[in-house]
Amino acid sequence: MTIFERYVFRQAGGALLIILLTLSGIVWVALALRQLNVVTSQGQDVWMLFKMTTLALPNLMAIIAPFSLLIAAIHTLNRLNGDSELIVLTASGATVWKAARPLILLSVLVALGVAFVNHLAMPWSLRLLREYIVQVRTDVLTQVIQPGQFTSPESNLTFHIRERTLNGELLGLIVHDTREKSLSQSYLAERGIIVKHAPSNYLVMTNGHIVRRPEKNEPARIVAFDKYAVDLDQFERKIADDDDFKPRERYLGELLNPEESSGRYKRQPGKFRAELHERNSNPLYPIAFAMIALAAVGQAHSTRQSHIKQVTTAFVLAAALRLGGLALNNVVALDASTVPLLYGLPLAGILVPLWMMERARHRLARSRSLLPSFIGDGLSRLGEAVRRLAFAVAGARSARSG
Repeated sequence: MTIFERYVFRQAGGALLIILLTLSGIVWVALALRQLNVVTSQGQDVWMLFKMTTLALPNLMAIIAPFSLLIAAIHTLNRLNGDSELIVLTASGATVWKAARPLILLSVLVALGVAFVNHLAMPWSLRLLREYIVQVRTDVLTQVIQPGQFTSPESNLTFHIRERTLNGELLGLIVHDTREKSLSQSYLAERGIIVKHAPSNYLVMTNGHIVRRPEKNEPARIVAFDKYAVDLDQFERKIADDDDFKPRERYLGELLNPEESSGRYKRQPGKFRAELHERNSNPLYPIAFAMIALAAVGQAHSTRQSHIKQVTTAFVLAAALRLGGLALNNVVALDASTVPLLYGLPLAGILVPLWMMERARHRLARSRSLLPSFIGDGLSRLGEAVRRLAFAVAGARSARSG
């Protein structure tokens, strides 16, 4: 790269890093506020809150990173235009590609980062987050539930114990679960204890009853037991089927060849297809956003009004492009024939700005080629006028002398 291209790359790269960290921090705070009940009502420490919110962040990087690049590219081009560097560059005969090459290179690096997050970092973080959720749910029973109090770790789920022994055994246990409208069930046991056995954790109850009421109008069904084990995963629907990961929690190979025993794949194969193609198409958006920024504000401008209008247009087009991709992801889950649209949308975001920049470049080159001939014609006409004026003055003098 030339000195100017390295300069543009440093400016855009520094701005991208600051904006990416800022937006990630804002998203992290929003996630932390949502998970604040982990500390307040579920007895976890701040370190657990930090880990859970941080692990949820890679899931949003495919959206955060392209917009960070868009803002960084527009900021850099604005700065170049405000300092008249683009104007000088254009006057010297250089094209928009002089400033475009470092921004496109930066967009390719961001695209590679998005691909890495989608295929490796995101599945790893979501799986680890899954394990922490199981740990939190287990700790709800062992730490948060206080003897003699009714505790609701989530809506329509209530725990109560009479006493907790020194070895962690729960006495006088009641669990009332009405999260499903079609089924109300309660567990009553004299004793209970938490048994951790990877990959799940179990609540083993002894000497108790299970009271189930499938419908409101039907009588309750009571089942007595001497010993009964409950998988604690059922107390958190989001982590049900521990060995059957969600599409977003799977690596690329597991999306391409899901196991035949996967219940999720049998029930919702379209979500696996949509997740696979979304991950593959997401890296195209950083390049598309860089091209939109270049087409909008990559040319030299002198009026503030038109400049603001083009910046606003760039943001609106980029947001519409990304929202369209998210909407198409839901369509692909329903109809496999729409998969090409998931790739065609970001490709259109690349090719249309490219065509616009090439057209502007050819228009500028045509105007430059016409300028010398225009000047030459003007000078020749001026010379002809001067010559005629000289002949007229000479004729007037000769007429006076005669």
